[in-house]
Amino acid sequence: MKRIILTGGGTAGHVTPNIALLPRLKELNYDIHYIGSYHGIEKELIEQFDIPYHGISSGKLRRYFSLKNFTDPFRIVKGLAEADKLIKTLKPDVIFSKGGFVSVPVVMAGKRRHVPTIIHESDMTPGLANKLSIPSATKVCCNFPETLEHLPKDKAVLTGSPIRQELLSGNKVAALDFCGFTSDKPVVLVIGGSLGSVAVNNAVRAILPELLKDFQLIHLCGKGKVDESLKDLKGYVQFEYVQNELKDMFALTDVIISRAGANAICEIAALRKPNLLIPLSASASRGDQILNARSFERQGFSIVIEEEELTNDKLLSSIRNLYDNRETYIKAMGQSGQQNSIDTIIGLIENASK
Repeated sequence: MKRIILTGGGTAGHVTPNIALLPRLKELNYDIHYIGSYHGIEKELIEQFDIPYHGISSGKLRRYFSLKNFTDPFRIVKGLAEADKLIKTLKPDVIFSKGGFVSVPVVMAGKRRHVPTIIHESDMTPGLANKLSIPSATKVCCNFPETLEHLPKDKAVLTGSPIRQELLSGNKVAALDFCGFTSDKPVVLVIGGSLGSVAVNNAVRAILPELLKDFQLIHLCGKGKVDESLKDLKGYVQFEYVQNELKDMFALTDVIISRAGANAICEIAALRKPNLLIPLSASASRGDQILNARSFERQGFSIVIEEEELTNDKLLSSIRNLYDNRETYIKAMGQSGQQNSIDTIIGLIENASK
C-alpha cells in the first residue's frame, strides 16, 4: 500500500483542495496521513474524515511589524524538526502540499528525506510559503495560465484547482428547510472566507433592510462574527462556518457575494453561480485576491468591487444588476472549459510515487 502525506493549512482554502482529492486517493488504496498545525482550522476540517492527523509547530513570516515576528522563527525551526521526525517515521511515498506556512517545513523535510513532493499554488502569483517551498518541490501545480510565467519551467504544471465533487450535488429543498426560507424570493449567499471578513460582513449588514425586500440571505460570516442582534430577522440567517450543509446552500443560491480567494472562486465558477467579488485589500495583503478577481471579471464570470470603493449604494445596485443579468454570467462560466483538475493531480501523484 502506498502512503501519502497531505499538508496545508491556516485557512480553509489551504485545506479544501486536499479534501477534494480524498475520494480518489482512497479508491487507489493510499494510506493517507495529514500534517497540519496543532490548533489550525485544518485540524477541525480533516479530523471528520477519519485520517491520522499529526500536529507540528507553525509560525508565520509577516510583511508587517508584530511581536510574533520575534517568536515565530523559533516555531518554524521547531516545526521543521517535528516534520522531519514524522517523515522519517511514516516513510511516505509522496507528499502533496496545498500551501500555507505550516506546509513549508513539511516540504523541506520531504526533500531532506528524498520524498517526491508536489505543491499546489492557487493564486495568480506564488505566495511566500510556496516561494519558500518551490526549491524543494518535484512539481508545482497552478490554477491560472498566467502563473506559469512565475514558476520553474521544468516543475510547472497547469492543473486548475481540485473541486470537492459533493458540492455539485446539493439539495435545494434541504437548504430551504435548514434556513427556514420560502421559495418565492431569490437567495443571496455571502461568503467572507473561513476566517470571516469584517469589511464584507459590515457592508452586507448595512444594506439588509433594503436587500431583504427582494432577496433572502445566507451569511457565512466567520468564527466569532455572528451578530446576535440580527438572529430573528426574517429572511436572514447567519453561520460562522458550515460544512455538510454547504452543498445544499449552493444549490439553493441564485447569486454569491464572496472574497476572491482562488479556491473559493474556482468552486463558484464550477457551480456556475453568478458572483460579486470583493477582494481583500492590497493594503492588508499582497494583492493576490485582486488579481484573481480581475481575471474572473475579464472572463465575464464576475462583478468586482474593490474594498476601498465599497459603498451601500454600490453594493446594493451591483447585487441587483448581477441578479438581473445572471444568465449572461452563467453562460460565460459554462463556456470556460474547466480542466479535470483531480485527474491531472492524481496522475502527478501516481507518477511521483512509483
